[in-house]
Amino acid sequence: MVRRRAQKIGGITLVKVCRECHRIVDNHNCPLCGSNSLSKDWSGYVVILNAERSEIAKKLQINQSGKYALKVR
Repeated sequence: MVRRRAQKIGGITLVKVCRECHRIVDNHNCPLCGSNSLSKDWSGYVVILNAERSEIAKKLQINQSGKYALKVR
């Protein structure tokens, strides 16, 4: 397995987010939904530790733990 680091520009790391499920990813494909439609234009994020017990995860319709963007453009 090859891991790629997020691209850095001027000391700022550009993190990619899946446009389909909003999961923050560090690959060229989303490990959750398999989509390769990624965006660098996003804002806000939430970390879900226990998706089964989290009220926020239920409200956002997230069923797996991880880091997610709140708004993806």
